[in-house]
Amino acid sequence: MKNKLTFLFDGGCPLCLKEISFLEKRDISNQIAFIDINSKDYDQNLFNDISYSEAMSNLHGIMENGEIIRGLDVLAYSYELVGLGWVYFPLKIKFLSPILKLVYRYWAKYRLQITGRSDIEKLCTSKCEQ
Repeated sequence: MKNKLTFLFDGGCPLCLKEISFLEKRDISNQIAFIDINSKDYDQNLFNDISYSEAMSNLHGIMENGEIIRGLDVLAYSYELVGLGWVYFPLKIKFLSPILKLVYRYWAKYRLQITGRSDIEKLCTSKCEQ
């Protein structure tokens, strides 16, 4: 069975790892392929040319049809696939969705600092193509 979603995540982020662990335990049908972009084996050519730095800037998911989704949409679809779609129901509320996505964009932009990690330039030294 082909996965319905390929979920690119930052395996160096402690909060991301908790989220992934939670989802993996509930993905009993193996509908989601979880790909750690920090793995030495990560090859952007296998994942719609999503570079390490691009993947670090925002969550990325690749749907079964090849469409790329980003940010909260990746989480919402993941939760839907594991039977917990109601968790992200607020994203379907017209006036709340833009606010939640704005908050997430802020988180994505500053998550390395918030979690006490190096900035993207330092992380990219060994990962990004120059």
